[in-house]
Amino acid sequence: MNGQNGQLARRRSSLASALSPKMDVHEDKEKNVVTASFELPGLKKEDVSIDVHNNVLTISGETKSDESKEQDGYAVRERRFGRFSRSIPVPQGIKEEEIKANLENGVLNVTFPRSAPEMAPKKIAIQ
Repeated sequence: MNGQNGQLARRRSSLASALSPKMDVHEDKEKNVVTASFELPGLKKEDVSIDVHNNVLTISGETKSDESKEQDGYAVRERRFGRFSRSIPVPQGIKEEEIKANLENGVLNVTFPRSAPEMAPKKIAIQ
């Protein structure tokens, strides 16, 4: 039992140290779309990767510090640098081409259907 607790503690520690961008998720029921917005200040689209696997959308990449500045000259240093990742579930049956993404002014917006067309509820007429 002690070995499992140690593994869990290490896993929690590594998860806590991983960077995770802040995110908002907005559902538009009329248009049947979800938009997830991620804060990625200072990054270009080449710095970010978006993957979908097993109905999970994952945003990942790496933020890098400005190497031209000396490390010991800071009075305050709140920004964090390193690899980041954030995952959210997407509805089953969503096709890759239905997911749209754009990065503008440090915000990555990823839009996808709330439900796949074949998974959307359908009205059945009573005869």
